[in-house]
Amino acid sequence: MLKGAESADVIVIGGGVIGLAIARSLALRGIRRVALIERATLGAEASHAAAGMLAPQAEADGADAFFELACASRDLYPAFADELREETGIDIELERTGTLYLAFTERDEEEIEHRYNWQRRAGLFVERLSADEARHLEPCISEELRGALRFPLDVQVENRRLIAALSTSVKQHGIRLLTDAHVKSIIIEGRVIEGVETSRGNVHAPVVVVATGAWTSLLASSNNNSLPVHVEPVRGQMLCFESNPRLARHVIYSPRGYIVPRLDGRLLAGSTTERVGFNKCMTGEGVHAITAHALEIAPAVGSLPLVDSWAGLRPCTEDEWPVIGACAETRGLFYAAGHYRNGILLAPLTGELVAEQITTGKAAPLINAFSPERFQCVGVN
Repeated sequence: MLKGAESADVIVIGGGVIGLAIARSLALRGIRRVALIERATLGAEASHAAAGMLAPQAEADGADAFFELACASRDLYPAFADELREETGIDIELERTGTLYLAFTERDEEEIEHRYNWQRRAGLFVERLSADEARHLEPCISEELRGALRFPLDVQVENRRLIAALSTSVKQHGIRLLTDAHVKSIIIEGRVIEGVETSRGNVHAPVVVVATGAWTSLLASSNNNSLPVHVEPVRGQMLCFESNPRLARHVIYSPRGYIVPRLDGRLLAGSTTERVGFNKCMTGEGVHAITAHALEIAPAVGSLPLVDSWAGLRPCTEDEWPVIGACAETRGLFYAAGHYRNGILLAPLTGELVAEQITTGKAAPLINAFSPERFQCVGVN
């Protein structure tokens, strides 16, 4: 436990899946004096509320830098899961059955045809299914189905087990953890990082990584200036049904919602996209919309008992892309924030990319499009 004015080589602010992955990657690269500071408990916010889908192909309208980043991170997951199981004994339940994307309307059919064509041209793995073929794979799917795509490489992970595995891993690697600690400000002098001021004392370090999710824009520098990257919370509500025996094996999308079957018989359904500040309350409207979209996919959801519900705050930047890498105008300041709906998906690669830049001083070409400089990052001295 950190106390008083202590020091570290790197401070990571934020103990969600992104901050945990970065801390672990730093430790694996030999940086032992890493301090991770979390305002609440590890992984308790967006990481806990997520559905755990690793589905860049199902969600992409075209190929761009974000799609490349997302696919690269998804493809790290098999080795990532094996390493975490070996380190911690925790199985993060990487389920590789694949993802189905369904069409129920003429417009939906046009959308899946577009996805199929551009991804086939790009040499990606995607299968076009008739309604009968899709319902043969998943008999629960509505008879109103017109057609579907199957993405065999788009998979899922049990995000709460992932958080547990990463939390155990960073402890085993000797990361110093300070939880229930509020970062009052980042200490910057002459455009150089000096450390952070927390509710439990100062911690000095030449490098600070901002991995604070939806709370990023609430951070200030030591002269009370806001940091130059704006991140807005976007609420997503989720429902959890009990399904024993399991209703489905694949993650199943429509353009309006999704259902995610867990190995233990839970069935997640989501989600909403609401700009309501830091309000994490469930609403009747949200529950109604999610239920309606789940029923469109699989009418049998209507017979399942609803056993849980929750909401989380996704961290969204102005262009909905994450901010990853060094702020050129403030030496020692790094960002790993604004991952929006893809924090779980992007965690392993974000950890690697940030740790690489910190330890080598070089940014991988893959993160150039996600640099904080795209928002005209300026010094916050």
